[in-house]
Amino acid sequence: MSSKYNNVYRKLVVGVNNKVPLIDGTLVTGINFDNAATTPPLFCVLDDIIHFSPYYSSVHRGEGYKSQVSTMLYEESRDVIGKFVNYDPNYMQTIFVKNCSEAINKLCNILYEGDKDKVILSSYMEHHSNDLPWRAKYKIDYINVDDVGNLDLNDLENKLIKYQGNIKLVTITGASNVTGHKNHIYSISRLVHKYDCKLLVDGAQLVPHAPVDLRPFNCDDHIDFIAFSGHKIYAPFGSGVLIGPKETFEHCHPDHVGGGTISFVTPDYVRWASSPDKHEAGSPNILGSLAIVSSIRKLSSLGMKNLENYERYLTEYATANLLLIPYVTLYGDYLNFNDKVSIISFNIEGVHHGTLAKILSYEFGIAVRSGCFCAQPYMQKLLNASQKEIVRNMSLPKESYPGTVRISFGMYNTIDEINRLLYAIDEIALNRKYYIKKYRNIKRTLLD
Repeated sequence: MSSKYNNVYRKLVVGVNNKVPLIDGTLVTGINFDNAATTPPLFCVLDDIIHFSPYYSSVHRGEGYKSQVSTMLYEESRDVIGKFVNYDPNYMQTIFVKNCSEAINKLCNILYEGDKDKVILSSYMEHHSNDLPWRAKYKIDYINVDDVGNLDLNDLENKLIKYQGNIKLVTITGASNVTGHKNHIYSISRLVHKYDCKLLVDGAQLVPHAPVDLRPFNCDDHIDFIAFSGHKIYAPFGSGVLIGPKETFEHCHPDHVGGGTISFVTPDYVRWASSPDKHEAGSPNILGSLAIVSSIRKLSSLGMKNLENYERYLTEYATANLLLIPYVTLYGDYLNFNDKVSIISFNIEGVHHGTLAKILSYEFGIAVRSGCFCAQPYMQKLLNASQKEIVRNMSLPKESYPGTVRISFGMYNTIDEINRLLYAIDEIALNRKYYIKKYRNIKRTLLD
């Protein structure tokens, strides 16, 4: 399986064979296991951007040929994205934003009607981007997670009953950026709609790794809103997506205003443009939208189910072998491979997560992520931190917070790369005192 898929996927991705320096100055082929943070671009994305560049012009702002081409491609990109997540364009609409964080902030802002007594149901699994925006404008309550970090659906229903008639929105991650756990979004959707509420899915970690179907609008398990970022699906250039009901977007006031958001203005009167224009202030990021379209066309041609299966294969292999290494602890429901994307969180006993990430990079050329991954409440749950410990940690510098090391695979990663990682972790685990002493006070970077 490995060789079959590597030949197809790896050659599609920019930079996978680049050399990176180690602390001793030698060069090795770098390994990127930090795909949950951002992914490298696809060659086809860069090619399509270069091919379009001679026609680059302002969108919605000119009668010149290049402007008309740019406008046409920008608007067509909404249709491509809609087909990718299978929504009905008669009911649903795509709004372009910078990234998933901005998408959630935008939805929070445009839904707000001064109704601070309304409740947002979120969960302890969420990235800060799907938590902090809601705190400023609404009452917020959190759905519990169990001992391995999975969402407690009984608690969700209890809170739907508790706040019935006063819930503004239920907002849930599609897949955790810490453990990779996939929420059962269609079961959640049915439950949410049973109590006449609407559901937002933070799709930042789900959309790049698994097929997503928003379902017909008249189905009781349809997804009302979803947000995701281009840079996590091999499409840089700073664009993201907020998808939701046309009717909702049309009736909401814009949160950012300016060029392109109006149809008529006088010194004492404003008539807003129709959605989505009124929600996309300023000159649109045509390169960003085309990058997303180029990427999802390629991913669609490969088959999202094929990508999901291959990444699951990588995750199963890595997990099984990590469990054989002494002093290694894994977090979350790590053996439930059917309900997770390709993310693994772990620690080595006695080695701080930040130090471990540095050793992997400086000694072995392997890029991972360490910390709380912008999901501190969830990390506190996973580490079983007491309230006393949480209070104590508040006084610590950020780099001293408890956390984990995260490895996250993309479609281009290989078994050979995982074997290099396993060798490195085994080496570090068996020689912890040596590496801790070596890296205790090291300040230099690989750029020095």
